[in-house]
Amino acid sequence: MTDKISVALRDVSFAYDAGMPAMHFDAQFRQGVITAIMGASGSGKSTMLSLLAGFEIPQKGEIWLAGEDNTQRAAGDRPLSMVFQENNLFAHMSIFKNVGLGISPSLKLSADEKEQINIALQSVGLENYGERLPAQLSGGERQRVALARVMVRHKPILLLDEAFASLGPGLRREMLDLVGTLANKNAMTTLMVTHSPEDALHISEDLVFLGPKGVVYHGPSSELAKTQNQNEAVRDYLIGRRT
Repeated sequence: MTDKISVALRDVSFAYDAGMPAMHFDAQFRQGVITAIMGASGSGKSTMLSLLAGFEIPQKGEIWLAGEDNTQRAAGDRPLSMVFQENNLFAHMSIFKNVGLGISPSLKLSADEKEQINIALQSVGLENYGERLPAQLSGGERQRVALARVMVRHKPILLLDEAFASLGPGLRREMLDLVGTLANKNAMTTLMVTHSPEDALHISEDLVFLGPKGVVYHGPSSELAKTQNQNEAVRDYLIGRRT
């Protein structure tokens, strides 16, 4: 696997309000690799993704994506797609149109673009669901639609903010496998926020663990358990999950 860097937060500081303590992020993510992002509640996992996506702008530091400085770039112009726990589907639109929004907000689609949507739906196992509405789908199926919308955007970076946390263990594992397949097939750099060490070990090659003052571990996911002997934040998190 390549060691080329696709995503980087360089000495980033961010606070939501002037009177709040700043969060600090300094991390690099390898191109084409799935990286899990873990840490206790409030450690800044979702904030890190919001900074990368452009929903928040750092007070200090730089955000680099796909080899370019994106620190001040508008969210819609960044080379990434994001899937949230809530799939952000439009209830009044068909599944086909919801996916089509990933190509064109106006839904003025060429024949080739319509075929891309059909291929994307097929790739997530929903080839016969195009005319259905979101309310007619299960939670897992709606997240599959969100992934299909990612596919038609053809962006090199994918952010997952606890995208499958509301699903049961079996379905969550199925969705993780699907993400792994799609990410590897399309060589997407994938950053996945999760509270589950099991999910991290199942899908990710690398892992970033956030403590109270920023990144306290960045390395192979398989080494997470060993890290608790050297790091209090990791130890407290893993012990807390077992009690």
